[in-house]
Amino acid sequence: MKNYRVHASHLSAIASIPSSKSQSIRAILFATLANGMSTIENALNSPDIVAMISACRQLGAEIQQHGNQLLIKGVNGCPNTPDDVIDSGNSGQVLRFIACLAGLQNQYIVLTGDASIRHSRPVKPLLEALPALGMTCESMRGDGYAPLIIKGPFKGDSTSLSGEDSQPVSGLLMALAFKAGTTTIRVRDPGEKPWIGLTLKWLERFQVPYQHHNFEEYQITGKATIPGFSYRVPGDLSSLSYPLVAAIITQSEIVIRDIDMTEPQGDKAIVAVLQKMGAKIQINESDNSLSVAKTEALQGIEVDVNDFIDCITIIAVVGCFASGTTKITGAGIARRKESDRITAIRQELQKMGASIEELPDGLIVHQSQLHAAEVKSHHDHRIAMSLAVAAMASTGETVIHDIQCVQKSFPNFAGIMQSLGASISVDES
Repeated sequence: MKNYRVHASHLSAIASIPSSKSQSIRAILFATLANGMSTIENALNSPDIVAMISACRQLGAEIQQHGNQLLIKGVNGCPNTPDDVIDSGNSGQVLRFIACLAGLQNQYIVLTGDASIRHSRPVKPLLEALPALGMTCESMRGDGYAPLIIKGPFKGDSTSLSGEDSQPVSGLLMALAFKAGTTTIRVRDPGEKPWIGLTLKWLERFQVPYQHHNFEEYQITGKATIPGFSYRVPGDLSSLSYPLVAAIITQSEIVIRDIDMTEPQGDKAIVAVLQKMGAKIQINESDNSLSVAKTEALQGIEVDVNDFIDCITIIAVVGCFASGTTKITGAGIARRKESDRITAIRQELQKMGASIEELPDGLIVHQSQLHAAEVKSHHDHRIAMSLAVAAMASTGETVIHDIQCVQKSFPNFAGIMQSLGASISVDES
């Protein structure tokens, strides 16, 4: 088991963030369904991407990998039936997106994943939506989780599902772009809307006709044929939050490169939230960089994070260093991510001395003096990185156990933070 050992730090340098995981996965999916050869540059190298590449190869895509470059020969909207179980690893996106692509072929597909996928990542929206489109979709154990047994093809012309989790909705939108005819999707309680917006940008890229009404109803005209394409994956604005917050709470000055604030990634909202709390951040559009000046005081605020749900854990950390109270709401779906992020970050920050309380859909965080502790990741990359950032502004040595999960989205987190001057090391126990 690998651990981080972190001490109080002062940062000062220039660094880049890793490539976007979500954009890498969508690029691979569309390249798989394209007609011809696509080139994807700067793809993230992480276990989720490995799982997506493996799944798409099983669906018939020919994929060559040369470092961070992928060359993909697609299946022209007609995926093969895999001859083995598809393992989504720890990726909810791979599980839900590939489950929807199963509707583009007419045989059984079995989808599974790791323990988190099989026991903590619900797929009830898919169990509801896919049968309404004429498909078989069953939870093998009947508990609403993977393994899933799915059989296409799509037949119906309308379906409905809960949209609290955006991934099943995105999966349907992408898959139905290649189904014959027009399909209507009705969504109850739509959430995580910027992630849907990101998916819709991909449909627009390929001129797939669609309409949507307040994220509650979609009409998508299918049987798309898209040519092979070239795409460079942008920086991950979810990953941006960790070096950004580390600089702010340690009163440091840094520059982060590869920041395209025109990207439709919802987590860029963290920048405005931190500015509202008093952080001194300058966005430099001319060279796609972001500068952090020394921030001496932060003020607690109330923030609804539903549009940038992955930032709940790092905002909880910021709240510990902000005067007054920081109230985080709109995060109910965070309880069903890689961990129950609301409970996990509350438990671990309390070990470090935080005054923090749970809400059903969020947290209340009071200004606190954090200190060293032994904490655990809960097998969740965002918990591990948030705790490491908190430790950079705490007294003593904090040990974060079981940090292999960070490979999921930020493979060189420790190295990047070291390059900025952070006192962080990796050991094994």
